[in-house]
Amino acid sequence: MPKLKTHSGTKDRVRITKNGKVRVGHPNMSHFLQKKSGGRKRALSGLRTVTNSAVRATIKKQLGA
Repeated sequence: MPKLKTHSGTKDRVRITKNGKVRVGHPNMSHFLQKKSGGRKRALSGLRTVTNSAVRATIKKQLGA
């Protein structure tokens, strides 16, 4: 059976920590930032942990981890 390729879009957007947690950036931070309040922008900055176990399993499968 051939080896499966990793999903390139997922590879660019997601990071898996050494403990196996899946970290993803928040959406809505690429443009239209002038109309968003400073507190909202600060809250959306940084990474968030994916808590849904089904989504987490799908992401790990796409990355081959």
